[in-house]
Amino acid sequence: MRGRYTFERGEADLPDIGLTPAQFADVQRVWIVACGTSWHAALVGKYLIEEMVRAPVQVDIGSEFRYRNPLIGPGDLLIAISQSGETADTLAAAREARRQGARMVSICNVVGSTLARESDGVLYTHAGPEIGVASTKAFTAQLMALYLLALHLGRVRGTVSVEEGRAWLDRFVTLPTHVQHLLGREAELVAIAKRYHTKRNFLYLGRGINYPIALEGALKLKEISYIHAEGYAAGEMKHGPIALLDKDMPVVVLAPRDRLYEKTVSNLMEVKARAAPVIAFVTAGERELGKAADAVFTVPDVHPLLSPILFAVPLQLLAYHIAVLRGTDVDQPRNLAKSVTVE
Repeated sequence: MRGRYTFERGEADLPDIGLTPAQFADVQRVWIVACGTSWHAALVGKYLIEEMVRAPVQVDIGSEFRYRNPLIGPGDLLIAISQSGETADTLAAAREARRQGARMVSICNVVGSTLARESDGVLYTHAGPEIGVASTKAFTAQLMALYLLALHLGRVRGTVSVEEGRAWLDRFVTLPTHVQHLLGREAELVAIAKRYHTKRNFLYLGRGINYPIALEGALKLKEISYIHAEGYAAGEMKHGPIALLDKDMPVVVLAPRDRLYEKTVSNLMEVKARAAPVIAFVTAGERELGKAADAVFTVPDVHPLLSPILFAVPLQLLAYHIAVLRGTDVDQPRNLAKSVTVE
């Protein structure tokens, strides 16, 4: 984020974005393509762009997009997300979109990567080398890149005013302080990890823009601790997963104080009624859920669209400490590669 905004104009300053304001203004539909953790960032981007830009957004997994003859073409914008810029399925999807006439912007971490070279424009995340196989800082950097891109799209398309743009920038610049605060409370997550690290299954529930974070939290636990974990949209729990609930199935519930809060509370109470342990991640100042959940971790109160970053960080740390307690190799999980460059 640093150096990438102009407060006076309430605008994101993205010199390598490649498309002119007029070209962005002409975009009729946005597609986002990615794989793995980057796909979860893409899902957050869908909520974000549709809310801020009021343009329809389609999100695809790279390996699915390339084989389904997608209805993409001139007038469409493809956003391809890849940490390495070399992910085979994402590259193939991007090339297919370009072949059909779509414009393309990439979000990646590696300068000069294949994806960056083949894009009309690029938004580098500048996260630095990520040594561990499981994506962590690259994920939060991708989210920040999507915030900046959504702001830029909103400004050039007129859905975000100068004053609103400044308000968004004011919110953006508080995020590092909030994340630093979360990192300083790591001991609380260690305590939760000690209570539940022997469990064999976890369920993660989220709603709205934090549904993808439930998916990402579950993926992190799977990747580095080898515990079976599933992420679900909280409203879908009654459509199957509720059958799994018992005292040996911890349920991680993401419950920010947003417009879906009451519905999330209702889902949490249904979990408790089945005797499953509840680990609740809630907005600071929350009182009601603290009485119902078995473990509670509070997250700073920010604008609902910015909550994904602040919920993702403690979920990463929870997975890390559970994995450490189980004695697995956190940096080099079995069967995984940092960059998937083959199909």
